[in-house]
Amino acid sequence: MSEQVLAALARYGSPALFAIVAVAAVGVPLPVTLLLIVTGSLAAQGAMNVWLAIAIAAVGSVAGDQIGFAVGRWGGKRLVTRLSRMIGSAERIRELDAKAKSWGGAGVFFSRWLVSPLGPWINLASGAADYSWLRFTLWDFLGESFGAALYIWLGLVFSDRVQEVAGILGDLTWAVVGILVAAFIGWKLFFGRGR
Repeated sequence: MSEQVLAALARYGSPALFAIVAVAAVGVPLPVTLLLIVTGSLAAQGAMNVWLAIAIAAVGSVAGDQIGFAVGRWGGKRLVTRLSRMIGSAERIRELDAKAKSWGGAGVFFSRWLVSPLGPWINLASGAADYSWLRFTLWDFLGESFGAALYIWLGLVFSDRVQEVAGILGDLTWAVVGILVAAFIGWKLFFGRGR
């Protein structure tokens, strides 16, 4: 998949960058971190303007995130209601809804670049939890802009070592996700006993 994504970037440039990051933000597993690092490397070679690339990547990602938020807002509640009836735990669903609201902007911001595999799920959860669209969009734009700038600048600075940087960042992202999952499971085991 990486080869096709990078070939599209090399062939079509900015339109491909926009489309790929937008589709990935909706939830399709594409190598966006590698794509952004390669975009930075292309900027280092003069093939792309770095500022335009950052803007295109940020706007494309926000567009995809908005789709996920809208699906959560207008379709998520019905799905959650159906699941809660099947599971029989409407109170638990309300607790999760409150938790999604409490994470708020920080959850949106960090899921754009630090734990990006969680991004599409945060989009859906934010929409389903009736999180303010304006706040979501603000934190989404800030996070996506920061993430695009970070990864494109890494590609710009380390343009001769793109594969190594992408590998390290991919490992780091999954390590952070693993730590968060382990912390959540530990919390559930420790505090879930009292229920």
